[in-house]
Amino acid sequence: MSDCVIYHNPACGTSRNTLALLREKGIEPRVVEYLKVGWTEAQLKTLAARAGVPLRAFLRLRGTRAEALGLTGEGVSEATLAAAMAQEPILVERPIVEGPRGVALCRPAERVLDLI
Repeated sequence: MSDCVIYHNPACGTSRNTLALLREKGIEPRVVEYLKVGWTEAQLKTLAARAGVPLRAFLRLRGTRAEALGLTGEGVSEATLAAAMAQEPILVERPIVEGPRGVALCRPAERVLDLI
């Protein structure tokens, strides 16, 4: 199935588990290692909109500079978040999966089952 994309960090256990679950279901997704290829602001905003969540839902806090960059406050705009996340891809929580039934942050990995 070529209409499935996983935005993947191979160092993340949940991301690896999600990829393994897709493959177990007979799906070979397009794997995008976002730490290598990066993000665009438009791409991040589109993925969040398709997932039906604010961009803030994709912000990774643990192990990042999100707090130091002032991104955790309630008044931070989506434009500010998108710019920071595009500049520092590690700020994006993982894995995000695009499947035939939509887009979701797949934490836990089993959330991917709703997308295929």
